[in-house]
Amino acid sequence: MNTPTGIEDILTFWFGRGSGNGTTAEAQKKLWWAKDAVVDAEIRERYGALVAAAAGGAHREWARGPRGRLALILLFDQFPRNIYRDTPQAFAHDGLALRLALDGIVAGADRELRAIERVFFYLPLEHSESVDMQERSVALFTALAAGVPEADRGTFAGFVDYAVRHRDIVHRFGRFPHRNRILGRESTAEEIAFLEQPGSSF
Repeated sequence: MNTPTGIEDILTFWFGRGSGNGTTAEAQKKLWWAKDAVVDAEIRERYGALVAAAAGGAHREWARGPRGRLALILLFDQFPRNIYRDTPQAFAHDGLALRLALDGIVAGADRELRAIERVFFYLPLEHSESVDMQERSVALFTALAAGVPEADRGTFAGFVDYAVRHRDIVHRFGRFPHRNRILGRESTAEEIAFLEQPGSSF
């Protein structure tokens, strides 16, 4: 996994082999969004050591290209949420993912990727508990949705909706209340009431 083929292994695993944005989103949605112990175990077995190595500084050269940068973002932003689900380590690499995303956006690396790949390039901003990052996330997802073919608009409107919902929660609470238990943070009475509502967690 220490060669450029490691990049393509990660991206093929995550996005499959299809070329369409909407068809990829449909085919991969269970992998991406479902809470599945079998999927978590597979990602842990396949990529756990690679996540740890990359967090320790390995494979920094991947960030020189847009696909390698995206692969690193997945290693730091997505895979830990499976590997370390319901533990503080699930969020421990978020800062690394956010830096890669922000620097890549400045360099225009995101614009060299397919629209569906750009969704995951921008997710570190959506996962941030910073209001500024949340505002940028909504702007990026809104612009992305506006530029996809008509057939994909519904799919990407869903990504915008999630970005808006994340932003609104951080605006309201200054953080994601559903992380409080995992991170050992005490919830306020307002947060407890919010967490009792359907759809309050992601």
